[in-house]
Amino acid sequence: MSNKDRVIISGGGPVGLICALALARKGVPVTVFERFDSLKDDPRAATTHPATLELLNELGLEQEIREAGLVAPVFQFWDRISGELIAEFDHALLADETRFPYVVQCEQFKTASIALAHLRKEPNAEVFFEHEVVNISPNDDGVAVTVRSPEGETTHHARYLIGADGGRSTVRKAAGIAFEGFTFPEKFLVLTTPFDFQAHRGYSYRTYFADPEEWCNCFKVAADGPPGLWRTVFPADPDASEKDLFDEAAVQARLQKFFPKEGDYEVVHRNLYHVHQRVAKTFRLGRILLAGDSAHVNNPIGGMGLNGGIQDAANLAEKLAEVFLGRAPDSLLDLYDLQRRTVTTDFVQSQSIQNKKRLEAKEPEVRAQNFAELKGQAADPTKAKAFLMRSSMLDAQRRAAAKAAE
Repeated sequence: MSNKDRVIISGGGPVGLICALALARKGVPVTVFERFDSLKDDPRAATTHPATLELLNELGLEQEIREAGLVAPVFQFWDRISGELIAEFDHALLADETRFPYVVQCEQFKTASIALAHLRKEPNAEVFFEHEVVNISPNDDGVAVTVRSPEGETTHHARYLIGADGGRSTVRKAAGIAFEGFTFPEKFLVLTTPFDFQAHRGYSYRTYFADPEEWCNCFKVAADGPPGLWRTVFPADPDASEKDLFDEAAVQARLQKFFPKEGDYEVVHRNLYHVHQRVAKTFRLGRILLAGDSAHVNNPIGGMGLNGGIQDAANLAEKLAEVFLGRAPDSLLDLYDLQRRTVTTDFVQSQSIQNKKRLEAKEPEVRAQNFAELKGQAADPTKAKAFLMRSSMLDAQRRAAAKAAE
């Protein structure tokens, strides 16, 4: 770790590890510092879109991730009030656009674990758990990074520092980069159950329910299965306590309201979190770069957060390797900022906000218009394909590539 001629990455989640793997494969020495003592069994992001699968395939990870997860070619929109299936979209329409005309439902800790196993095999890569980046000091030829571990604080030097350390990023805050946007007033409540919604209700592995009072996302993950688990996501009163929201009677009432059945649901996991829509003012400040949640966060409807982070990682690694190895000028990193920040602000943020508005619309005429649009798109193969190009993030990836040509 004494050699400063390397890249340091703060954060050993899927974004940091995939970025490290891509850099190491290109011949760039890299060190990852992760504050936790191991990979966390994070119950959040699981959806991996076709655009991201293409990038993971380039690293030789797609098959392992697919085998660790569930292939989900279809997703659905339902109206909870009427119980009507509004629209169903099949990624098979993208078969002429991508080798991966499906979504893979693979929990992010599994993706991180797979990436870590590959990274361990790279001779110019190292990963240190229980090592938290607590301060940074940029200079003319690199960045001094202060790291706290069980042995105390130490200082390390790198030519470049990547902050992949989450929405509360120490790197972003220490660099003084603003995190612009807002926080939704409601919290998101996640209730996980082994109840098989596909077998008993006919729901696809990714299903969205519109409701003017309490929308819901319902999706399946492999977990330790088969048979797997189903996660249901609801908006929750911001003033309600976690104790009240997690109360068994309240949990059962919420699930029964949406999915009535005889007997109680087995609920194996409860989670509650705040949701933000924020983007860093810049993804690049000199030798400091941001990727993943440290650069942008959004609501999870549509599954675009982790995908955007992995896409950041691949884009950044490609450019940083060229700069680090002397094959391109340092200004190439400005293109990373332009491409990824443009995609994030113009596509991911707007699309994820629109996804939420579609589910929570209250006015009957707005709901009717939303449903008519979805039905029309699903019924027309050309319109359905265009819808899928956006939802799969293939359009966003191609837009980013077009920025290079511009």
